[in-house]
Amino acid sequence: MTEHNIPYGAVQTAEEIGRLARAHRRQRRLTLETVSGLGNLSTRFLSELERGKETAEIGKVLKALRTLGLDVIIQPRGRSVPSGRPGNTDDAAP
Repeated sequence: MTEHNIPYGAVQTAEEIGRLARAHRRQRRLTLETVSGLGNLSTRFLSELERGKETAEIGKVLKALRTLGLDVIIQPRGRSVPSGRPGNTDDAAP
C-alpha cells in the first residue's frame, strides 16, 4: 500500500483513527513492537488503538500518532486544512 492509497483526512470515529494509524504504520513497515519502543507505549495499547477502542486515553492516542509521524488538526467543519504547522495561529482571525 502506498501513501496515496491511504485515505488520510477527516475522521469521526475511533475505528477510523485506528484504521488510518494501522495503514500508516504498515506502509512505513513498522511493527507494533518498534512503535512501542519508539513511543514508550505498550503493544497492547497500540493494538487496541488500531482496533478502534473508543475508551483509549487521548494523551496516549496523540503520543502514538506523533510517534507514527501523524498530525492531528482541529478545525471547523467545511474548512480546508491550513498550510503550515498545526497550532500555528499566525494567520488566525482575531
